[in-house]
Amino acid sequence: MTPEMVLDLFAEALFLVVVLVAVIVLPSLAVGLVVSMFQAATQINEQTLSFLPRLLVTLATIMMAGPWILTRLLDHFNNIFANIPLLLG
Repeated sequence: MTPEMVLDLFAEALFLVVVLVAVIVLPSLAVGLVVSMFQAATQINEQTLSFLPRLLVTLATIMMAGPWILTRLLDHFNNIFANIPLLLG
């Protein structure tokens, strides 16, 4: 296994992690921004007010994107397993 192959595998895995985390975190960030703007407009300074909507949106996102996330992870895992003979030389 050459260093280039290791770096390619690492880059693919890192990119996959970034994409999967972005799918989960970006909707939560958007809801947090909307709630923060509401809090700034109404001057309600309650820390727990922004927590529950973000939590619900994150859970809903995981439920909706879960099959896609699992498919991407399984594809990557199967690709690594299928290429083991090539990786070992």
